Amino acid sequence: MKKTKKGRVVSAAMDKTITVTVDTQRQHPRYKKYLKQRSKFYAHDENEEAQEGDRVLISETRPISKKKRWKLTEVLERSGGET
Repeated sequence: MKKTKKGRVVSAAMDKTITVTVDTQRQHPRYKKYLKQRSKFYAHDENEEAQEGDRVLISETRPISKKKRWKLTEVLERSGGET
């Protein structure tokens, strides 16, 4: 079973590559306070269908380049700036 993550597209400036940020929360082991964490992933977008601001689902795949290990599965929600 491949891992999947939901996130927001921060940049779509590269060819067939999008940058996705994934926000998560984790609990501090001692103080039990919830902390926000933000991770950035590079994902392969073959048809270049995702745009900046879209909410997307990415899934794990084989290494495509030095930093690209994820691919775009689907666009969950389009950003409001579309015409």
